[in-house]
Amino acid sequence: MTRVQNRRARARGGELDDCLRACAVHSGKLVGSIDRRRIELAEQLRKLLVVWGTTTAAPAPAAATGATALLKRAVKGTATPATGIANELLDALLAVANQALKCGYDDELNLALVISDTVLAQRKNSRAGWRLRARLMEALGDDAEALEAYEKYLGLTDDDGFGVRARIAGLRAASERERDLLALLRRQCPRAEEFTRGDATAVWAEGLAAHAVGDWAAAEPRLVGALLAMADAPVEDRQELLSQYLDLRIAVDTDVTARAELTDVLALYAEQRRTRMRGPVADPTVGGVQWISLGEFRNRIAGKSVALIANSGRVGASSMGAEIDAYDLVVRFNSFRLDPKHTGSRTDIHATIHKHGFNWEKQVDTRLVFGGVSGDWKWSLRNRLVPGAQTFLGDESLRWPVRNIGKLSTDVWSGIPTTGFNMLFLLDFLDVSPKLDLIGFDFYESGAYRVPEAMKLAITSVHEYTSEKAWVMDRAQSVTDMRISLR
Repeated sequence: MTRVQNRRARARGGELDDCLRACAVHSGKLVGSIDRRRIELAEQLRKLLVVWGTTTAAPAPAAATGATALLKRAVKGTATPATGIANELLDALLAVANQALKCGYDDELNLALVISDTVLAQRKNSRAGWRLRARLMEALGDDAEALEAYEKYLGLTDDDGFGVRARIAGLRAASERERDLLALLRRQCPRAEEFTRGDATAVWAEGLAAHAVGDWAAAEPRLVGALLAMADAPVEDRQELLSQYLDLRIAVDTDVTARAELTDVLALYAEQRRTRMRGPVADPTVGGVQWISLGEFRNRIAGKSVALIANSGRVGASSMGAEIDAYDLVVRFNSFRLDPKHTGSRTDIHATIHKHGFNWEKQVDTRLVFGGVSGDWKWSLRNRLVPGAQTFLGDESLRWPVRNIGKLSTDVWSGIPTTGFNMLFLLDFLDVSPKLDLIGFDFYESGAYRVPEAMKLAITSVHEYTSEKAWVMDRAQSVTDMRISLR
């Protein structure tokens, strides 16, 4: 059975009660799993059930307590609040669906689809819901529905921090190149047309059988005909069969003419694959940006006072704008939000994790992009960097300071270092700033102060905020309510 048939047979959602019961039942299926992704999903499901238990009116039976009680209530069909889905419950459902999507298995994709349907039935203008739908449709190989969902997401937001426009451009360009590729195959193999009307799976099998006995003249039109007939199949299926066909053709196309035609096919195949993965790159030189290394960055900051501004609620109400702008260098992080009276107006250095695109379009002198995996980091730079928005860009020597410069392995520092800690560690390591102050760093005790689109981003548990705070306080020279001075 193909993925398209599987997709048609998938359960769909919409009713909140049914969705929550499906989550509770799925939670039971994960008991004893040793798959890391499913273990993380089980934890998100546990949190969802706890939230559900605290947002429903009817108490659990006295004989049942904890997660067992919640599961029993779920299966029995505890009523949800009459006012509809609460914000906390919505966030918990989205967290489950996003983790289910990361699992990628068919059962988990089914669960994510039920949740997606339910979220959008309850909140038709949920930005997170439409982005989830788009990513889910991509995973299911339905580009058309994915593009529609991405467009709806963009219609609901002014801040494209997740790089959705680039994703849309990549999917559309890849589809165009794939159509060009299939049109080229149709021209190169005219006999394929007579095999486009049969069952694609059967025709493909006939082509493989003909190839197996050395009859490429009979095999190729059947293989190409099957490919042409699969225009509505999921992307993953189409790409897999295209790859198989090209592997077979490479082995048999040996004369000069055949090789020239094959080169044209391979060029289109490679272009559509690249574009689907990374999106079109309008300016590979990134507007003539100047790359700087660790040593060059040191020289640029040497002897200058530095203020690192937290994205905290405390900063957002601080009235410290003028003081902040008085520093020689102002460093801001990720999805920072500006309010000149409270936060100041200057940003000299933007330090950001590579996974989000918030504020990458803001004009700064230096942008440092942090990331733990070199390949993912490079992909983000190609796809998210805005030409002309920065004069200097940190190179790979500045990619992951805590691990690569400080050499703090997971044995020494088990958590994933935050953007703020990577930046602070780098500045402390270089030790060339006569004044190094942290403004408003309370490690999220006062909540987040970010651009609106990022306000619902979870404060993730993969970071060691307690350890980072201890590291900072061990080195602090003075501490006030708003300022921690390390020099």
